[in-house]
Amino acid sequence: MTATMTALFGGTGPNWTPRQVPVPKPGPGQIMVRAHAVALNNADAAMLAAADPTAGGSGKEYQAGYELAGEIAVAGDGVDTATVGQRVMGTTPASFAQYVLTDHRHVLPIPDGLDFTEACALPTGLLTEHGALTTGGYQPGQSLLITGATSSIGLIGVQIARALGAGPIVTTTRSAGKHDLLKQAGADTIVVTSEQDLTQAVLDATAGEGVDLALDHVGGQTFAACLPATKGDGTVVNIGRLDTAAATIDLDALSYRHLRAARCHGHASSYTALSGSVFTISPLSVSRRRFRRASFSAVCWSAGWYPATRRASTARCASHVPPRACTTLPRAC
Repeated sequence: MTATMTALFGGTGPNWTPRQVPVPKPGPGQIMVRAHAVALNNADAAMLAAADPTAGGSGKEYQAGYELAGEIAVAGDGVDTATVGQRVMGTTPASFAQYVLTDHRHVLPIPDGLDFTEACALPTGLLTEHGALTTGGYQPGQSLLITGATSSIGLIGVQIARALGAGPIVTTTRSAGKHDLLKQAGADTIVVTSEQDLTQAVLDATAGEGVDLALDHVGGQTFAACLPATKGDGTVVNIGRLDTAAATIDLDALSYRHLRAARCHGHASSYTALSGSVFTISPLSVSRRRFRRASFSAVCWSAGWYPATRRASTARCASHVPPRACTTLPRAC
């Protein structure tokens, strides 16, 4: 193993800057992963822009990245749940590097049938959706509403809910052409919001009661419409704001139904719970073209490539990094 490695840093300008830095050494409870692929998320682009000193940003330098897939290279003292050479995927800061240091509890084994470039785009979505179910107090058999269900993270939510034994799953999409996709993912009812009233369609699908738990990825007035579509003593969990962060809600719908509204981020505790259920997730969410485009996954280290200059533009990040946009990275020993 070499003494130094290449890592990408933000805070120097509009692009990440490659640098040679020492290879980290795992301490007790930690592992070091040789990264084969990393994924680019919206948060990465936002952090890069916020730290860009040429555009009024903080200028605070940091090693970039959050999501990765690779093989365990070294295990620290006290690690007995992971073995050297094991294929894993996970989330941790400073993951845009050849070698990534992380808590051993923050990785999952990669299921057979998934390659590194597919696996690297899964951990954040899995944690977020499982965390949303946990936040909402989900119990097997409960009915669910999942808005924005044809987004990559929404598709993961549908599949996790089905794998964990959810009752009727009602999903939303703006396009009638996504009907078959959602059926394949495990949805029971598909509401096309460009043609149907969301609240009424959910009530019709649940015999007028509403769902036990709503997972909202859209925000805006879609969030507001989730409230009267949720049954008494139910829960609405907001995960994302694909539309807008502003909403005008009916407080009567919230109060009279004794609803609970919550905001969700990924739960670290979900790693343990997911280690069994992740194997039941179908390849649908990680089909190469759909998932990588939708989640802005960018393979930075697969086949020895990394992006020498990569702007924080989701338009550019929304596709697989082509060789012409990369620079050869010497393989680490």
